[in-house]
Amino acid sequence: TKVVVVKMLPYDNKSELQVVIDMHEGTPAERTLEVAKAIGDYIARQSIVTDYEIYVGTSSPFNFNGLVRHYYLRQSPNLADIQVNLVGKKERKEQSHDFAKRIRPAVREIAQKYGAKYVAVVEVPPGPPVLSPIVAEVYAPDLKVQEKFAQEVLKVFKEAPSITDEGIYLESDAPMLRLVVKEDKAKLAGLSKEEIVYTLSALLGGQQVGVVQNTDTEHTAIVIKFDEKYRTVDFLKAIKLPTKNGKLVPLSEVVEIREENIPKSIYHKNLRRVTYVIGDVAGRYEAPFYGILDVREKILSINNPYGEVKELWMSLPLVEDAVYVKWDGEMHITLEVFRDLGIAFAVALFVMYVLILGWFKDFKIPGIIMAPIPLTLVGIVPGHWLMDKLMGNVFFTATSMIGFIALAGIIVRNSILLVDFAEERIRDGVPPHLAVVESGVIRTRPILLTAVGIVVGSFVIIFDPIFNGLAISLIFGTIGSTILTLVLIPVMYYASRVKRLETLPTPEEVERDILR
Repeated sequence: TKVVVVKMLPYDNKSELQVVIDMHEGTPAERTLEVAKAIGDYIARQSIVTDYEIYVGTSSPFNFNGLVRHYYLRQSPNLADIQVNLVGKKERKEQSHDFAKRIRPAVREIAQKYGAKYVAVVEVPPGPPVLSPIVAEVYAPDLKVQEKFAQEVLKVFKEAPSITDEGIYLESDAPMLRLVVKEDKAKLAGLSKEEIVYTLSALLGGQQVGVVQNTDTEHTAIVIKFDEKYRTVDFLKAIKLPTKNGKLVPLSEVVEIREENIPKSIYHKNLRRVTYVIGDVAGRYEAPFYGILDVREKILSINNPYGEVKELWMSLPLVEDAVYVKWDGEMHITLEVFRDLGIAFAVALFVMYVLILGWFKDFKIPGIIMAPIPLTLVGIVPGHWLMDKLMGNVFFTATSMIGFIALAGIIVRNSILLVDFAEERIRDGVPPHLAVVESGVIRTRPILLTAVGIVVGSFVIIFDPIFNGLAISLIFGTIGSTILTLVLIPVMYYASRVKRLETLPTPEEVERDILR
């Protein structure tokens, strides 16, 4: 159901975010810088932005998130990062996630205007960082089939309204010039291989010849190199290199210029060749689970030479005998966390059952006492829905699940108070119907005091962006389950005890004992 959105962790309110730009392979650094500056100018006009830094051709200072996303490998002229710093949390009303959502369409439009291959507004995650919130890992026996299938997956991502910032870990085809020194002819001309390589690297890649001191702390390097329009095959062939004797030697005589395609990276995971297709979540349901559900049927129906596409969620392919799509990213962590929490919850229920059984020595009573545990959802689910309407960006997260598990022990305690008191009164010779009523009357006050204490204690963290799920589960789960416990447990316990009686009390006897 989409009434309450399930997510690993909610978005945190950070004071920074990052814009990652990938131009097509072969794009010079000047063109990449032009795109980054256009996006930076737009970001600078936002009122909550204090400053930003642009990094072109090199990686920005990366954090743990950048380490997992391999940002430290971004060392190419067609790559750029923009590090954006925001004013402090207390000085702005807008959450950093809302700001990222607001600027994303404009940033995407500017990038597309300049022909960018990929652009993403990257937020610092509140939990374990992943390659991207949505990751489709494509495996196949043949590299060409794998790359073609991954490109089809990328098309599906781009067509899905619930996915944004789509990208692929696959370089596009681009020409490359390979300059090979003719060592024998270079020696005859009086040039060494090192001199030719150094000269060409300075002209094409740039050579720092000085530094301009702008302020006491800011320095700008002076770099000379050919402008973009001069980096062509015809112009390179026309270059003449001076020798030690002052003779000018045409570059074409000592260097062979070969036109090739750039080499493409091949990624591996656990010794398996893989192509990553990535994306971020968009729209109302900002959780990878819903984005994946929107595209998985289309992806599994993509034609390929190996027939049926096989889907994996928690494991990697053992044998690459077909095309495999493995869902990774935040989805993988979500499944692992909720699986582990579910196992822990089941173990906790078993231990509670054994302890209650050992105390009451009755196989029915533990079931009666633990019956209200699922009823906490009667309060938790509507509570998340209500708080989402009031606060916005409220999800059923891992902390909500922790609150659900914690409530199990609290609710069982309330049930034990009712049942244990009734058992004592029955052993004292009180009829079951009267014992149940006395239990409800006498034990209601401590149960309500416990519920009030939980609600008040949890209220202090309800506005925390990470732990508000825990607070919502405890508050609304306690309210709903407490009310139902006070009604359900006496009824269930009395129904269980009545079955053991040889003669049932008449309505008149019940009324007389209760009103006495």
